[in-house]
Amino acid sequence: MKKQVIFIALIIFSSIINADVEFRITQPGVGAYEIAILPFDNNTQSVNLANVISDDLKLTGQFRTLEKEQLIENPRYASQIKFPTWKMLGADYLTIGSVLSSAPGRYEVSVKLFSVLDQKQILSLSLPVHSGDLRAGAHYIADKIYEEITGIKGIFSTKIAYVTATNVDGKMEYQLLVADADGKNSQALATSSQPLLSPKWSPRGDKLVYVSFEKGNSAIYIQNLATGKRELMSSYKGINSGPAFSPDGKHLALTLSKSGNPEIYIMDIYTKQLEKITNSWAIDTGATWAPDGQSLIFTSDRGGKPNLYQIDLATKTPKRLTFEGDYNAGGSFSADSAYICYVQGNANDYRIALRHNESETSQIISNGPLDETPTFAPNNNMILYATKNNKGQGILISTSLDGATKNQLLVSNGHIREPAWSPVIN
Repeated sequence: MKKQVIFIALIIFSSIINADVEFRITQPGVGAYEIAILPFDNNTQSVNLANVISDDLKLTGQFRTLEKEQLIENPRYASQIKFPTWKMLGADYLTIGSVLSSAPGRYEVSVKLFSVLDQKQILSLSLPVHSGDLRAGAHYIADKIYEEITGIKGIFSTKIAYVTATNVDGKMEYQLLVADADGKNSQALATSSQPLLSPKWSPRGDKLVYVSFEKGNSAIYIQNLATGKRELMSSYKGINSGPAFSPDGKHLALTLSKSGNPEIYIMDIYTKQLEKITNSWAIDTGATWAPDGQSLIFTSDRGGKPNLYQIDLATKTPKRLTFEGDYNAGGSFSADSAYICYVQGNANDYRIALRHNESETSQIISNGPLDETPTFAPNNNMILYATKNNKGQGILISTSLDGATKNQLLVSNGHIREPAWSPVIN
């Protein structure tokens, strides 16, 4: 029983608040592209499109945007661009854009991207946008600019889910929220006086599965984001934790202790029929799926200390993946299967590690000492994880895979934990 307390305590540490959130760039990238995002012509609406696009690109650490005082010219047309001037200012790329009213509450947003070095246009976009969707339109434009320059799909139109907890009149209030990838436009999906934990996205990005203690014991729910309807999936006696959707969206991997010991199970979402995957005296928990759906990785102390194991679902044969450190847990695959991110602990110092699956080597990419619950961006280029700042406040940090670029996601009046990055939502 003592071992179970250790695992559960680590899970509950990962639960924690509500309020406006914002990213702050704390460690910019080296060798980033320089880009001038010029103000959009006729952009008198409440959403400043140039600012949103600029902030999106900067979050990756792969771009630096010219400051406002450097934008000494404001061409409206390609023929007005003086490329030598922008080259002198250090810009590699330049955008010009406009907003035109097409109908009441509707706009036509246009943008052109130019290569300063080549002195030519390399991207042109025009999209109809409802007044309430201007921010989403800016994220879409940032995605296309990012993809055109880097050759990698952008992730600015995706979502992040997270759990917050705040002290309200002396009592803790927990919320499960979903926000844009930049932390803006947050919406609460669930509110409880008891902890909410472990949100995970469905493959289509239309549902979230999570753990709630609202009825005293842990229980697992699936919530539909469009309708708000939720369904109770598991509330067995004992532990109900660590749910994760299969890549086809038809099954959940989860941890149950209904047989007396925490084991990994797979549940058919439609019939709720269970298949027991592990059968060990040890604590097996926190399973996530390989992208091909043929195996799971999970955390187990069957070797004496918590480590990551991968189990083939056809043979149910586990293979140990981690050997360094006192503690290795919470693993998940990148969408391309190239990496696994997880938490590695040594002498009460917990950091995010990245395993390169081809070489079977790992590197530490965070600063510690209380880093946890890493989640990959759907383009595999960034990782979001929870930690605490020097004031003891729970925050989220996004980092590049090499750990060179870091940004903080803060809440204004409390702690924020348990991040989960959505897939690309079409």
